Amino acid sequence: MLNPAPGSSSGGGVGSSGSPAPTPAPAGFPPSSSLAAQCIAPRTGTDPETGRPYVDRAGSAVTEKAWLRSWINETYLWYREVPDPNPSAFATVLAYFDVLKTPALTPSGKPKDQFHFTYSTEEWIRQSESGITAGYGAELSFGSSTPPRSIRVAYVQPGSPAELAGLRRGTEFITADGENIADSANVDLLNAALFPEEEGESHTFTVRDAGVERSVTMSSAAVKLSAVMNTRTLSTASGKVGYIQFNDHIAPAEADLVKAVEQLRGEAVTDLVLDLRYNGGGYLAIASQMAYMIAGPDRTAGKFFERTMFNDKHTSTNPVTGRPLAATPFYASSLGFSLAEGQALPTLGLGRVYVLTGGGTCSASEAIINGLRGAGIQVFQIGNTTCGKPYGFYPQDNCGTTYFAIQFKGVNAAGFGDYADGFVPAGSGEAGVPGCVVADDFAHELGDPAEARLAAALSYRDTGICPPQPAARALAPTRAGLPIGAGVWTRSPFRDNRILQR
Repeated sequence: MLNPAPGSSSGGGVGSSGSPAPTPAPAGFPPSSSLAAQCIAPRTGTDPETGRPYVDRAGSAVTEKAWLRSWINETYLWYREVPDPNPSAFATVLAYFDVLKTPALTPSGKPKDQFHFTYSTEEWIRQSESGITAGYGAELSFGSSTPPRSIRVAYVQPGSPAELAGLRRGTEFITADGENIADSANVDLLNAALFPEEEGESHTFTVRDAGVERSVTMSSAAVKLSAVMNTRTLSTASGKVGYIQFNDHIAPAEADLVKAVEQLRGEAVTDLVLDLRYNGGGYLAIASQMAYMIAGPDRTAGKFFERTMFNDKHTSTNPVTGRPLAATPFYASSLGFSLAEGQALPTLGLGRVYVLTGGGTCSASEAIINGLRGAGIQVFQIGNTTCGKPYGFYPQDNCGTTYFAIQFKGVNAAGFGDYADGFVPAGSGEAGVPGCVVADDFAHELGDPAEARLAAALSYRDTGICPPQPAARALAPTRAGLPIGAGVWTRSPFRDNRILQR
């Protein structure tokens, strides 16, 4: 979302960049299982996840907060760094949850934990399983979220209100409900217009396409997300190159990716450009499936995709499932997300892949890069630094709210998982993933061979040389769909994380 002009501090960040270390949380919390489902407002009826009656019973804010503190103490990756304020000082359970995370910082100075959030359980189920969310269907890209702000459309979902209003890649937002987006101080109004929370909200915008301004009015709707778009084969002098725009690791992506890979395999591509620049993540298992379909069985034999490492209380057993710890394999078959379970996945058998990235490439998408590198696959990164999230969690429902708190870190088969400040293309002049720093290009559609990042990938494939970027070191990550400002989101947090199933 948008932020006001910088200047005021929101208070007390402490941690690894020279600040005092947080006070360790006290031991001795009761087991969270003894406090679960004791609710302010117990649910009745049938739980759609289990098909059995809800287990909720009468409780209070006190019991819900106590459950939270115990659950965090048991499973949170950095449980020793969590502050322990008086729960009664917080008006709501959610306000209390917001502080139950590490205040430490990464070496670059950003919060170590940027991904601490909740959903109503009903909304979580709807978004994660069906890929449906409320909005206009325009993925927004931020040049800046503070004045002077700059917001463009990255892409639009087919059939969405945005597409029907004629918005397309590169469309720039100028005003929202009469407020100037670049410098308005009315941040709440701008956020309400740009990021509607409910269906049926109507807002009016001035937008600019190719230098021409016009007014559009859009009503938010239930938008079905297209996880995979623009699958195509590009003919070059040195062979056929496949291109896939992969947007989201949601359940429908399983079937979409299989269809895309089957298409490219049928067209005998010899290389692949995987466009992850706006893909924040989702289900880790789908990332594993995508990596397997790129590399194939021979290159992944005897290797795992990612090993999950929990806090020091859980070195041999998964604290969520209770099962012995085991690495996520390179999944070779469908898992039942959107295809019948057990179907063999198609593969391309490639020893290298070109990945288009930006600040919106996060979590499960970064796991594709890291997992492939761990298996010895060459990954060439074209674009900009990724968001930096080698962490993940299991969704946890309690009393109708699903909580997300970081529970594990992922490492690849080579033992690497330290990229909290993102993967950096080596073309930036810094050590990093081989590739090139290239600015996002809003003058061309995604998948167009003339689009700057795709063109750079095709050229780098032939020459091994990065195209000139006069201000390469000054490029700011395009943070499409990522949190901008503490605790504020521009899209579903599910889409920007690494999620494990139970």
